Formats: sequence, structure tokens, C-alpha cells
Amino acid sequence: MVPHPPAPEKPDKSDSDRLRNFAKYSGIAFQMLATIGLCAWAGTWLDGHFHNARPWYTIGLMLLGVVGALVQVIRSVTRD
Repeated sequence: MVPHPPAPEKPDKSDSDRLRNFAKYSGIAFQMLATIGLCAWAGTWLDGHFHNARPWYTIGLMLLGVVGALVQVIRSVTRD
């Protein structure tokens, strides 16, 4: 008699949970990057548009972007 190959293992629940968590947290990271990057770009554009000697708009909008991104992260993590 020829032995049968072993049945393929079903992925256990922990693997799917890990993948789901990885997707969730990497999505949050990209969202943070996009928020801060968009705020930095807008601040740079405003500084150039108003011909500012110092980059006050860039600094202010980047800080606002960081705070906003952190608020979104806290809301996303505590929601679950």
C-alpha cells in the first residue's frame, strides 16, 4: 500500500489574528505618515506663498499633524 500524504494543516486562529493585527497597525502607520506628510507639504506651500522668512506655517502644521495623528492612533487602539 502507498502511504497517503499528510493532510494540509489548517491555519490556526492565531495566524489569522496576527495577520489581521499586522494589517491594522501597518495601516495606522501609513495613515500617520500621510497625515504628517500632508501637513508638512501644506505648511511648506503656505510659507512659500506668503514669502515667510521663517517656516512658521510648516512648524505649526507639522505639530498639528503629529497631534492629530496621535489622536487617531489612540482612538484606533482603544476602540478594540
